[in-house]
Amino acid sequence: MFSTFFKRQLVPSVQSASSFASRRAFASSSRLFNVKIAPPPGLPDRERTIWDKLITKFSPSQLQVEDVSGGCGTFYAIVIASDTFKGLSVVKQHRLVTSTLKQEIEGIHGLQ
Repeated sequence: MFSTFFKRQLVPSVQSASSFASRRAFASSSRLFNVKIAPPPGLPDRERTIWDKLITKFSPSQLQVEDVSGGCGTFYAIVIASDTFKGLSVVKQHRLVTSTLKQEIEGIHGLQ
């Protein structure tokens, strides 16, 4: 299982380098199982749109979409693991995700 990992900093004041490394290891872990992923209840519309596009395009085994801008919808953190990324560099994985979300990216400040 290969993944693309956009989270450089989930919460800058709390997350440490070791926490980042453990998240990275989890996101690319071969222990992830191919199961149907349901969106979290109460997911805001903009996050739901991102969620739906990524589910449709990549059929991921793991997906997290989180507004990390304090609720204003200008900065999102995404964690995604999918077999689609097998054999691709991290840069190519990121390009696939950003091209899928091109329309959404135009209206936000940043994407991790």
